[in-house]
Amino acid sequence: MTSSLRERYVLAIDQGTTSTRCILFDRRATVVAVARAEHPQSYPRPGWVEHDAARIWRDTQRLIKRAIREAGIESSQVAAIGIANQRETAVVWDRETGVPVAPAINWQDTRTAAFVETLDAAFVQERTGLPPATYFSAGKVKWLLDNVPGLRARAEKGEVLFGTMDSWLIWNLTGRRHHLTDVTNASRTMLMDLTKLAWDPALLDVCTIPQAMLPEIRSSSEIYGTAEAVLPGVPIAAAIGDQQAALFGQTCFAPGDAKCTYGTGGFLLMNTGSTPVRSTHGLLTTVGYRIGSEPVAYALEGSIAIAGSLVQWVRDGLGLIATASEIETLAGTVTDNGGCYIVPAFSGLFAPHWRSEARGVIVGLTSYITKGHLARAVLEATGWQTREVVDAMNADSGLALTGLNVDGGMTADNMLMQIVADVLEVPVVRPMVAETVSLGAAYAAGLAVGYWSDLQDLRNNRHRAGRWLPAMNDERRATEYRKWKRAVDCAVLFSTD
Repeated sequence: MTSSLRERYVLAIDQGTTSTRCILFDRRATVVAVARAEHPQSYPRPGWVEHDAARIWRDTQRLIKRAIREAGIESSQVAAIGIANQRETAVVWDRETGVPVAPAINWQDTRTAAFVETLDAAFVQERTGLPPATYFSAGKVKWLLDNVPGLRARAEKGEVLFGTMDSWLIWNLTGRRHHLTDVTNASRTMLMDLTKLAWDPALLDVCTIPQAMLPEIRSSSEIYGTAEAVLPGVPIAAAIGDQQAALFGQTCFAPGDAKCTYGTGGFLLMNTGSTPVRSTHGLLTTVGYRIGSEPVAYALEGSIAIAGSLVQWVRDGLGLIATASEIETLAGTVTDNGGCYIVPAFSGLFAPHWRSEARGVIVGLTSYITKGHLARAVLEATGWQTREVVDAMNADSGLALTGLNVDGGMTADNMLMQIVADVLEVPVVRPMVAETVSLGAAYAAGLAVGYWSDLQDLRNNRHRAGRWLPAMNDERRATEYRKWKRAVDCAVLFSTD
């Protein structure tokens, strides 16, 4: 590697649900500069969630320049750009003018429920690894084609383009030259054949989506073009969905390696190797990443709907704490949950149950219970939900989890990390670099341009900031887990139906 490359930096664009960030990393994976801007979400009707894609593009341009300025470097010192993004959000725009034809439909949007219910679940899951759900992009694109006047005819002529946020940014960054996506984002549209890594004609036909409007599918790490619109000559060399980016940033490169991102919810991904593992236990089969022309790495994914948002509810809804960080202090006033369990099925249960009718419950209440017990039950709820997903992953993959890499805002709670280690009976490791989504995008881009030489080079950058070992005895773990499952049964029984 030349000295000039050592003196340069990789820029990661992390385009998320509520904000966009641009982060510069050096060769040791140290954060050199961060520029961030929030963007609003619009809720025009119940169940609708929209974004202004044009604003996000304007923010991205401004943030790239700000990050470079704050780092005190020249734009020529940027070796490559990598993009990580909110995955299923759908944008459709005019090929000629570059103007979105409608607001971007966010991944949380549920307006496509009626259409999704008409799909053959076995047919869809066999091809895509995904169950039919409003979560994914296909229904969102169909809704736009059906509801924006004249859009379908224009789409069939190739006059409008569809993409997830990575495609939108790549198209704009390259001066409207390249309409691309990577395999991880394509795998979340509900339109890509999981084994062929290509758009599935049968699914396009079912969803009545013209192939002319779809981006070309590429690997997660290769040079797509140059960022002529902002940084002329700088290669755009990676695109990867945010949760897969965290998997890559955590250097989960071997089958059985897993990470969990704890934020508002929780996303647990396990690398399952070069063959997709079809889930029979309520998980998603998805693409983990692909580096250039190398074989794709597949993953199993389990999502937890409510994690950090349960702490927010205790703060804002119940007023038991003034700040989120106080939950650990309050939980530390007791040694156990006092027999109390909280199942936070505020919007149903996600993996591995997928019971949308379930409702949140608190069980085991007695006059003995204090707010300390409730606080501990809140943290344990995240631990036991993680255990359910891990059990499903172990059963599907035939791989026994030997450790869990964690990231996200909730990992600052040391008690929660100990609880997760206890209930999983494996070590839990928090890395030194907290920005694992951005780091994963940077790693993928750096590999494509030779900034880092190989996967081992990336592993050498890994330094842990915290490690928790299981300390709970087997009998207590088994008893507590049995009681948790009974509480989950109560949540399912107590439905609104």
